[in-house]
Amino acid sequence: EEQLVESGGDLVQPGGSLRLSCAASGFTFSAYPMSWVRQAPGKGLEWVSTINYNALHLTYADSVRGRFTISRDNTKNTLYLQMNSLKPEDTAVYYCVKGAANNDYQPPPGGQGTQVTVSS
Repeated sequence: EEQLVESGGDLVQPGGSLRLSCAASGFTFSAYPMSWVRQAPGKGLEWVSTINYNALHLTYADSVRGRFTISRDNTKNTLYLQMNSLKPEDTAVYYCVKGAANNDYQPPPGGQGTQVTVSS
């Protein structure tokens, strides 16, 4: 059974940082691109970032480029999202998803997500 378990979300002040993690199991993690998507209160899914299988190709939504960094450790079957200079508009439930994503397509989340709240 494929599983994705996100963690690392928290309440943080504007300008702060967080590192999200996603532990994957039940599939060959190293063979797939992986993505982060988020859902703010009352809004639909929004693509955040995608990393290819060997971490050589990274893409970011305009809203997070320069502030967020996606990475992966294929030896640990884990995906990461380093979030710096957080803004209130980054408040959302963050999900990791298997596969590539972009502004027009986001695979449906399979995990429970992790809540990130940016507020003073």
